[in-house]
Amino acid sequence: MAMIKGPGIFLAQFAGAEPPFNDLRSIGRWAAGLGYKGVQIPTWEARLFDLDRAAESDTYCDEIKGTLAEEGLAITELSTHLQGQLVAVHPAYDEAFGGFAPASLRGNPRGRQEWAVGQLLKAARASQRLGLKAHATFSGALAWPYLYPWPQRPAGLIEAAFEELARRWRPILDAFDTAGVDVCYEIHPGEDLFDGATFERFLENVGNHPRCHLLYDPSHFVLQQLDYLGFIDVYHPHIKIFHVKDAEFRPNARQGVYGGYESWIDRAGRFRSLGDGQVDFTGIFSKLTQYGYDGWAVLEWECCIKHPEQGAAEGAPFIQRHLIRTADKAFDDFASAGTDAAANRRMLGLE
Repeated sequence: MAMIKGPGIFLAQFAGAEPPFNDLRSIGRWAAGLGYKGVQIPTWEARLFDLDRAAESDTYCDEIKGTLAEEGLAITELSTHLQGQLVAVHPAYDEAFGGFAPASLRGNPRGRQEWAVGQLLKAARASQRLGLKAHATFSGALAWPYLYPWPQRPAGLIEAAFEELARRWRPILDAFDTAGVDVCYEIHPGEDLFDGATFERFLENVGNHPRCHLLYDPSHFVLQQLDYLGFIDVYHPHIKIFHVKDAEFRPNARQGVYGGYESWIDRAGRFRSLGDGQVDFTGIFSKLTQYGYDGWAVLEWECCIKHPEQGAAEGAPFIQRHLIRTADKAFDDFASAGTDAAANRRMLGLE
C-alpha cells in the first residue's frame, strides 16, 4: 500500500499584504517553520505566483521549485478555484462573482468566461512544467439556483445545465490530458458538482473523461449530512487531492442544513480548525491509506472562531499524527505454519 504525503497547506487563506504572507519565499519559510512539507498554490494570488510566466517558462517554474526546495518544501498542486468558478456562472451570481476576474471584464459574462477558460489552459501547461500530476479547481454552476425549487423545475432543466457544463469543460479536460494532469473538482455546495450523484452526472456528460476526478474535502459533507466515509468506499478511484478540513453540524429547533442566512458563527453547520469539529479523521486516513491514496494531505484552514495562525500551527502536527506508515508484512506472519501446496491439499482433505 502507498503512503499519504504530508503535511501540506493551502496558501489561499493565508496570503496577504503583510510579511511573511506577501511573497512565496517568506510564506514558504513560515509554513516550513510550522512543520509543513508541501504547499498548494492559489494561481490567482499574484504576490505568490505568476501563472502567465509559469505556463510559458521552464526557467520560471524551476525558480519557483527551487525557492520552495530551499525551505524544504514541495508544490503539492496548483489551484484555480476562483477561475474554475467562472467557467460557468448563473446570471443570478454575475455581480457576486464579478470580483473574481479582472476589473475590465465587469459586466461582460462572455469575456469573463473566456478569460477563465484561458486561465485553466495556462494552469494545465504550468502544472506540466512543474511536474505536477493533479490540479485543484471548482466546476462552476448553472443549476445551483434550482437546487430545492419552488415552483417545481421544468422537465429537462438539470439535464440541459449539465450538458452545457460538460461542453464548457471538455476542451479544458482535453488540455489537461495533453499535459498529463488530473483535474480534481472540489465537491462543494454552490457548485453544480456538490455530491456524488452530481459528480456521476457530470462524469457521464464528459464521456467518462480520464482526467475528470475529485478533490475530497469531508467538511462539506458534514454540512450536507452526507456519509463522508462511505463516499471514499464508492469514489476512491477518483480521489486524487485531499483537503484536510474540519466541520461540525449541530441542528437545533431554529435551523438545520439550510441555516446559511445566519453569520458563520451562528450557523448549525460551521467549518472548524482541525480537531475542533466532528470529522472522523482517523477513519478518513485509514480508508484513504487502505485504498492506496498516495497524494498529499493538505490543510485548508477555515474557522469562524480560531485565529488562522493558530489553526495553521496546530494543523501540521495534527496531520502528521494521522499519517499512516503502511505495513510491509502481515501482522500474523509470526504464526505461519510454513505449509506448501501439497500440505494445503492435505488440509482440505484432497489427498
